[in-house]
Amino acid sequence: MFPALETELKQEALPDPYEDFMYHHLQYYGYFKDSLMLASPLLKSRQLLHDEFGEVNPCLREPRDLFAAFSSSGPLQAPRWPIECEVIKENLHHIEWVPPQPEYFYQPTGNEKLPEIVGEDKGTVVYQLDSVPTEGSYFTSSRVGGKRGIIRELAVTLQGPEDNTLLFESRFESGNLQKAVRVDTYEYELTLRTDLYTNKHTQWFYFRVQNTRKDATYRFTIVNLLKPKSLYTIGMKPLMYSQLDASTHNIGWRREGNEIRYYKNNRDNGQQLFYCLTWTIQFPHDQDTCFFAHFYPYTYTDLQCYLLSVMNNPVQSQFCKLRTLCRSLGGNTVYLLTITNPARTPQEAAAKKAVVLSARVHPGESNGSWIMKGFLDFILSNSPDAQLLRDIFVFKVVPMLNPDGVIVGNYRCSLAGRDLNRHYKTILKESFPCIWYTRNMIKRLLEEREVLLYCDFHGHSRKNNIFLYGCGSSDRKHWLHERVFPLMLSKNAPDKFSFHSCNFKVQKCKEGTGRVVMWRMGILNSYTMESTFGGSTLGNKRDTHFTTEDLKSLGYHVCDTLLDFCDPDRTKFMQCLAELKELLQQEIRKKFNELGQDTDLEGSWSDISLSDIESSTSGSDSSLSDGLPLHLLNIAHEVNQKKKMYKKKKKKPLQTRKQRNEQYQKNNLMRELKLTEDVPERAGFASTLQKQPTFFRNSENASSSTMRNDKPRLNEVLRGRDKGTSLDPSKMASLILTKNTERMQTEKPGFTVSCSPKRSTNPSQEPVPDRKPNWSRNRYPATKRGRATMTVYPSLHIYTYP
Repeated sequence: MFPALETELKQEALPDPYEDFMYHHLQYYGYFKDSLMLASPLLKSRQLLHDEFGEVNPCLREPRDLFAAFSSSGPLQAPRWPIECEVIKENLHHIEWVPPQPEYFYQPTGNEKLPEIVGEDKGTVVYQLDSVPTEGSYFTSSRVGGKRGIIRELAVTLQGPEDNTLLFESRFESGNLQKAVRVDTYEYELTLRTDLYTNKHTQWFYFRVQNTRKDATYRFTIVNLLKPKSLYTIGMKPLMYSQLDASTHNIGWRREGNEIRYYKNNRDNGQQLFYCLTWTIQFPHDQDTCFFAHFYPYTYTDLQCYLLSVMNNPVQSQFCKLRTLCRSLGGNTVYLLTITNPARTPQEAAAKKAVVLSARVHPGESNGSWIMKGFLDFILSNSPDAQLLRDIFVFKVVPMLNPDGVIVGNYRCSLAGRDLNRHYKTILKESFPCIWYTRNMIKRLLEEREVLLYCDFHGHSRKNNIFLYGCGSSDRKHWLHERVFPLMLSKNAPDKFSFHSCNFKVQKCKEGTGRVVMWRMGILNSYTMESTFGGSTLGNKRDTHFTTEDLKSLGYHVCDTLLDFCDPDRTKFMQCLAELKELLQQEIRKKFNELGQDTDLEGSWSDISLSDIESSTSGSDSSLSDGLPLHLLNIAHEVNQKKKMYKKKKKKPLQTRKQRNEQYQKNNLMRELKLTEDVPERAGFASTLQKQPTFFRNSENASSSTMRNDKPRLNEVLRGRDKGTSLDPSKMASLILTKNTERMQTEKPGFTVSCSPKRSTNPSQEPVPDRKPNWSRNRYPATKRGRATMTVYPSLHIYTYP
């Protein structure tokens, strides 16, 4: 019992007449039949709360979020799980650690073993997770802690100290191991749990093993992966974490594994093909607890702890406001950060442009959270560049769009069983709240200020490096402008970011993605940032895995590139534009060479369609929309059936010959009137239909960028290849538009490999100075408005990236 509470209860020994009256009144109607309830004075003024150990904790319950504000003094909101999920009562925490040496890709020897999958028939099941939704079910409700009742022991019982069977577990945040089968003394077959309420999307894995032996070589084989291609085929290694190494040597996640192979499963279930990932491992200690993961985990609790530290920071909380954007389908909070320095006047506040960043719409792509963490570390720091960015921008940040999927260990889907990044056009607010509220927030933001850039952070499982997917603008006045920011970013991070892997094609299957929807809403610079699960093939980091520090550095480089992109001195912008035109010419020459034509292409490139030059983004981790959430499919089917029945019952009455003749004459007259009205306006219709993005409102007149349709397009030329036609070099000039009378520059300036110093004055906090282009640093006026001296907080290595 609590001593302070006992003293307080002794002082309340005298009965309260009102409470005594209410007790007898309610007892008359059948309440308080149990005499023990009356003996508990806690019912008078307190509510019973239970802690994580199930013990009673008498205290006043926290009030509800009346204004959707984040309480920095209150406890973190415990994750809510679907009521079908069992959750162990353990709080897992992994330390952050950067390997002192580069972790190189695995080099195949050619002698790697391909284990034959035997399954339960010849093996022993040592871990089986049954408390998961069955196929065809859908999400109904959630609660803190998941399934009610006692948590079962799923791991086998050891027969003694000599029993070397591994003990598996995955019933924790982001874990997703479904089954483990022991097929030999040190060999195990593993089955991953699919995304909840689906039968697919097995790529992410995260689980724990205990009872390890140091001198043995173990083999693990995941048997139900669904993608035919993977980075494991070109050298990617799994991640391992040892708790003994973390506690004694401060060593965290590291790349481990030998005899790594990714291959087709020899067992066919008749419905879909499965693929296997196999690797061998030697554990560093006996009786250790180790974890394996597809990539560095970043859980919902990790995010909450980070946000709580920001809100408790007296300096950062002045310019970073944390609010609840909405509640997810499972009832978890989706957080929204607004980061900007306070403006001196309303005019100054209104003049600020906005930047919108988001991450983890796909829960298994934890790379996005590490890039987001690097961005937040820098933008919330007291660096002069960070202060300058906060002066000129309003940052809207949604750090975790799909908390439900992150909590349960999904790879792509939410609890609706659907890929949220295919539903940004949805009107189903109740089924897809995270996406609906994000789009609505950006829509309101566009009504009050320009949104310069939108970027959603993702992960990629089949290509190395980091790159962007954008949207090619059909506005000839801003031709190639959407490619300037990615090109600048590639120059600021040349050993991580690949511009040649970027793509700007808008495909029909991607119309529901965040970048396309925001682009259609008027944000010209709308991107998806794809970060590999593997590593880099560029520069000094060639053939090495990315660490969390590498990913966090990308967050800094995004900030640095924003300053380059918005520099009032447009020299760098124009240099990038000129280089992009040169790259385009090279691509066109390459296309013509493929057609067997040698020619020297000259002329205006601003009217060339890029649809046939741009490659498809089908190599990305894309998935088509599966339609409505499962719980609405039956309803939709019933509604459609009722509509069909209603249409069948309702028949139009037959018309007489006179009525049909009158209707025919009326239709002809309306058609002729419409044609006469449309003729004078048809010429200017195309130019007036399209709304110009707000960021370029003050640019030249839109009529100057109207396309000239009287000349053949390049895509028509390229389509001729499919028809077996040949190209005549003498007619090449008629296929490409004539040369511009005014060129931007007589010589196209290039970028040098050397780098100029950064703007900050502390050289110990600068990136290594041999990676940046030789750009002048005439950004903004050096004089800044007065501000109180900010406290210097410990650096998180955001300035000293290799």
